[in-house]
Amino acid sequence: MRPGTRALPRRRTLTAVAVALLALFAALLPQGVAAPAAVAAGTTAAATGTYTNPVTAGTVDSFPDPSMIRAKDGYWYAYGTQNPVFQSQGEDGERMLPILRSSDMVHWTYAGQVFTPATEPAWANGSRLWAPDIHYAFGLYYLYYSVPGAGNIGLVTGPTPTGPWTDRGAVLPAASGCPSGSIDEAQFTDGDGTPYLYWGSYDTICVAQLTGDRTRVTGTVTQVARGRRVEGGFVVHRGGYYYLFYSDGGCCDGAFSGYQVKAGRATSPRGPFTDDEGTDLMSLTSKAGVVVSANGDRWTGPGHNAIQTDLSGQDWLVYHGIPSDAPDLAPASGGTLKLSRRPMLVDRLDWIDGWPVVRAGAGPSDTPVAAPVTSWTAGSTFTTGGLTGFTTAGSGTAGWSVATEQDAGGYLTHTDSGSTPAFAVTTADAPAQVRAEADLRVTSATGAAGLTLAHADAANRITVWLDRSRGVLATDVVVGGVSQGEQTSALPTGYSWDTWHNVSVEIRGTTMSVEVGYDRLRDPVGVQTRTLPAAAVRAGAVGAAARGAGAQADNVGAVALYQPVTARVAAPQPGPQLASYGDEFQNGLNTGWSWTRGPAAGAAVADGALSWPTQDAELALGTNTASVLSRAAPTGDYTVETEIHFAPAAGNQQAGLILYENDDRWIKLVHSVLPLNNGGGAVLNVSEFTKEGERPTTTPPTAVANGPMFGGPTADTMWLRLTHHLDTANNEHEVRASTSRDGVHWSASGVWTLPVKGSLRIGLIALNKSGATARFDYVRTYGAS
Repeated sequence: MRPGTRALPRRRTLTAVAVALLALFAALLPQGVAAPAAVAAGTTAAATGTYTNPVTAGTVDSFPDPSMIRAKDGYWYAYGTQNPVFQSQGEDGERMLPILRSSDMVHWTYAGQVFTPATEPAWANGSRLWAPDIHYAFGLYYLYYSVPGAGNIGLVTGPTPTGPWTDRGAVLPAASGCPSGSIDEAQFTDGDGTPYLYWGSYDTICVAQLTGDRTRVTGTVTQVARGRRVEGGFVVHRGGYYYLFYSDGGCCDGAFSGYQVKAGRATSPRGPFTDDEGTDLMSLTSKAGVVVSANGDRWTGPGHNAIQTDLSGQDWLVYHGIPSDAPDLAPASGGTLKLSRRPMLVDRLDWIDGWPVVRAGAGPSDTPVAAPVTSWTAGSTFTTGGLTGFTTAGSGTAGWSVATEQDAGGYLTHTDSGSTPAFAVTTADAPAQVRAEADLRVTSATGAAGLTLAHADAANRITVWLDRSRGVLATDVVVGGVSQGEQTSALPTGYSWDTWHNVSVEIRGTTMSVEVGYDRLRDPVGVQTRTLPAAAVRAGAVGAAARGAGAQADNVGAVALYQPVTARVAAPQPGPQLASYGDEFQNGLNTGWSWTRGPAAGAAVADGALSWPTQDAELALGTNTASVLSRAAPTGDYTVETEIHFAPAAGNQQAGLILYENDDRWIKLVHSVLPLNNGGGAVLNVSEFTKEGERPTTTPPTAVANGPMFGGPTADTMWLRLTHHLDTANNEHEVRASTSRDGVHWSASGVWTLPVKGSLRIGLIALNKSGATARFDYVRTYGAS
């Protein structure tokens, strides 16, 4: 363990031990064979109360680029990039797109892998396989995956979340139409049923329509985001907007990874997407809209996300992070494969003022936090084979029974209710402020299947129908035997009635919101919102409804609706100004400044500013030729700020702030110009937040420059802040970056840490490539607030 890194306590419970033993047993099974579940199939595990990241601890060593789905058997399944996941158990090789299974989203068992070396498709050319994306539609699981060795994206489909998988070939044409790498795909279905595929990395994300069977890209390719190392797109539809989540910065450089998740939103799945400051994601600048970034605790480089929703309606970000206390896996595959350790993390995703952010802005969790809600107040997955906990009412009460099939296990079916509804409802009540859901399908052309809730009896209920005879989503609110008026919404042309769709209903206050989707991944193909009469908002049973023939239901249940977090965690604010640690540049340089390799040529104070031409000089690894102007910093916590006028015109010109110990230990925040990969010569203006320090896993520890984090959008005049916290408990410097284009509204980035060895000094730099001039209007230092 490197100095200054906290060792986290490991909670060893009987459940955790059981999970670990099951993972060990699974590793010994033939490849591709699922291990037995920790909980009996089809049941829902009791709430754990709390959990601690990483959720894959004790199961697999690493699980990069995760995606997740709740399958029709009632379990959650997660899929990860090919990695040496059982290295700690003595396995040298990799599992190819490993699969995990859980009853509660936080305790996982190994469930197999998508391919083995013997079953990998020949067209993949023996490539390592990355970044799986899982969806359900038309009765099948669609798993897309990146094939960098073939420059394409693959697809397999299977009847269950663990296969058996059928190779559907390459999804992209030979010339994809996107200038970036053909990796990091994500499928999304719009409300009209149109399927899209997002893909790309280094440094552009593109989108194109998929064919109706979702197997091939077709038509126009649209670029929707670009930026330094932009990749890992994932799209959801919320509140009238399409949200594009993506990652930027360096993903995979151990404790020096600057990965983070950001988001933009649009009113069309093809964009234009803008961040929370209104910057188009295609603009040639860095972007705001941080969803999660390093916060100075255990996790470095959090990124490459998916989204999952618990039973209460609360969204969760599913992503990977690198533990700073154990950032690297041992060399694998005979010593030829050197990878960062990237276990799976799960954290609450809040929507505040229309924007997503993890834990209200607190960042990744590394201590026990409240677990997802994964058990219902009332409901069933019907795995036990009977109607235990349910009662029947309405027409044809004897017509209800439980059938079984390979994927869903047990499910509820009704023979024929005629024109009068039949109900199978729980004997226990769910609360009035509720989230209810069910998987429904209708196998007869004249039938309808429904989810009923707030159900006292047939005369007092709310029922949401998938009505095949009319091709609609319909809601009916009945109070005192009187319908309050049926409301209908058309479902897309080509809607697959014979296969499962998820229907969810949320009642908050007197507003009811309904979504119909294939797989709970926040891309609904049917939505409806209506205001309920107060008398309809009540505690009541939840259950399935049938009208006519062919109604089937599964995973029917309800639980109290989650309470949204509505305010962000307060950002650190500067305290009183410490005049002796700054300079207004009114009469030359104040006393206290000193030069390293200076004075720099052309640097001069005039007209209330320090003017400094950029140097053809570096400050990276063994090349330390640039000048640094620095002065002592206060002890403890402080914020240093500068206003900088800088209009660089060529790649690699940069200027800004630095906290400097020596040439091999520093943290800087600069306005920088970097080339856009595959951008035809285009360059990006970025807020670049970078550190250099010793890599703890080298012997002896040697300096390493990281893949930087990128802050908010740049401007010719902008304000830069570095906020320093001295973590005495862990003997670390923690430094957070913030940028502003008006000096009032600030965009915060993540946190870099350095073990304390010596003092950091406040400094300025202008370097890397000559030809631009930086003008610093002031340097101000503030104490703790």
